[in-house]
Amino acid sequence: MPTVQANGIDINYEIVGEGEPLVLIPYLAADQACYAFQIAEYGKYFTCYSVDLRGAGLSGKPEGTHTTQLLADDVAGFMQAAGIDRAHVFGLSLGAAVGMWLAARYPARVKSLSLHSAWDRSDPFLRAVVETWRVMAQGLGSVTEMVINGIFPWCFTPELYAARPEYVESLAEFVRGRPMPPVDAFLRQSEAVLTHDAREALGSVQAPTQLTYGRHDLVTSTRFADPIREAIPGGADLVVFEDCSHAPIYENVEEFNGQTLAFLRQHSG
Repeated sequence: MPTVQANGIDINYEIVGEGEPLVLIPYLAADQACYAFQIAEYGKYFTCYSVDLRGAGLSGKPEGTHTTQLLADDVAGFMQAAGIDRAHVFGLSLGAAVGMWLAARYPARVKSLSLHSAWDRSDPFLRAVVETWRVMAQGLGSVTEMVINGIFPWCFTPELYAARPEYVESLAEFVRGRPMPPVDAFLRQSEAVLTHDAREALGSVQAPTQLTYGRHDLVTSTRFADPIREAIPGGADLVVFEDCSHAPIYENVEEFNGQTLAFLRQHSG
């Protein structure tokens, strides 16, 4: 997989498919492979650039304060280094938070904006949940096992655990096979989640925007939908996946891919 120097760090990425550029930004602690269930479909219509954010995957993990603004600057630097003038931008959870800032600070680079399980600012409930992940990562001494035992239950519904335990276990094995960050890097990256506040930035978003949620998501629930839609000039197309929690990308792959790809194709060309 190629690497570029951008914003003072090495950024690892993967390219799949052909067509207009689509930049996919991972969620907390994940590497570029987190969108494995989407790339096969998206790559039929778009050149997919999946990046590893600062602090995760095979990208640089420098010390210092991490913010969603800094991560957005990293992605903008990556786009410049990779020769991508303008792209569709896609992110889930932390990836969505980064995407907001990217679209606000670099509007000329963003053709469309896909925000999944997004939030405009970290409220007390969200911060309380993330703090438990931070404590668990330090206690276990493993980000991998923290993700599986601490984050997974917030990402999937009880119904998925009951009906498809082998599928949940396969996702756990997938995580165990990825280059997960050390605890100190996770703590820095999660600080960007705790401090995220893009309320003022959203008014600068110019790209057509899709906003999606899982109906049963508690962490970034639909409580954030109206504030985001009201802050973005022209609003945003809203989709709610009725049978999902925080990670519809795994819980209802077919519907998620269909709805999101329809939006992307609508705004391509």
